[in-house]
Amino acid sequence: MFRRLAATSLAIAAACVGAPATATAASRHDIAAARTVLTTGYETLRAVVRSWPKVEASLRNLNHRFARECPGIGAGSPQTVAEKHLSYEVAGAQWATAYHADAAIVRRFIHKVTGVSTSDRRLNRRVYKFLAGLDEMLALQVPDICSDVRAWTASGYQRVPTSTLQFDRHVEAIDVAIPSPKLAEPYLVASDRALVPKLEHLITRFEELEFTTGQRYWNDLLETLAIPQ
Repeated sequence: MFRRLAATSLAIAAACVGAPATATAASRHDIAAARTVLTTGYETLRAVVRSWPKVEASLRNLNHRFARECPGIGAGSPQTVAEKHLSYEVAGAQWATAYHADAAIVRRFIHKVTGVSTSDRRLNRRVYKFLAGLDEMLALQVPDICSDVRAWTASGYQRVPTSTLQFDRHVEAIDVAIPSPKLAEPYLVASDRALVPKLEHLITRFEELEFTTGQRYWNDLLETLAIPQ
């Protein structure tokens, strides 16, 4: 679930470039495109990791907001399949919050990569689908979870609000999947290949931060709202 936490999967778009069997067989255009996306991805992910305290602060503020507006609003909620929609909505609120915290980093990445393409149309479509997903995550707003949980409670825990279901479907449909940087290797010359293990190291570090931070604040938010996990 937390592999998609905001602010973040953006830099790995570098991995979306790839195609010919060897770098020597690739055109200069393709090699330049791979270098641009790979280096931009590396710079972006490094900025994301460095900004992690800002992401954590934004999630703490979200928890403080719920603590002010509707603490314990879900007390008594049963742990059911239907209730899972509400806990997932909370996770979506985390993603929106994190992306907003690093919005400047995400927008800079989108700006630098937009217009970059390879000779492989299929791969280009995948890259731009990813960029579109980033745009959608930037536009994603934190839902009115307090109102949604109130409606859930008022129904006697029988009906999940339509707004919750719509939000969950929308978030689930956003494509910010993380490809492997090694997909770019067929386009890379020797000097560019040295960046791949460095990017992989950053990815590992990011994933560690993403998982531990996401899990911790998801638990905190659910506890504040008194929603079962």
